[in-house]
Amino acid sequence: MASRGGAALLPRASRIKQKLQSALEASVLEVEDVSYQHAGHAAVKGNANETHFNLRIVSSKFNGQSLVKRHRMVYDLLGEELQSGLHAVSIVAKTPREVGSN
Repeated sequence: MASRGGAALLPRASRIKQKLQSALEASVLEVEDVSYQHAGHAAVKGNANETHFNLRIVSSKFNGQSLVKRHRMVYDLLGEELQSGLHAVSIVAKTPREVGSN
């Protein structure tokens, strides 16, 4: 059961969380499925679910990175998901220092 395809059996939210946590070592990682808000959109085929997510990530890996680079890091990590039905993500990507100063 530990086959390579086994990860595909996990819900998309769990796969996203695993990929991001593993690579970014996030101190805060929130993955919110908001697909229900987008039902009926042209890009959402049939009764597809787990297509839209809000992500809130706090990671020291974002230190010294522009907002664009932080987002690119997240999109690169989620490339496989984006190829297999993930339609959109809203990303809040902060460093621990940025969160501490709010």
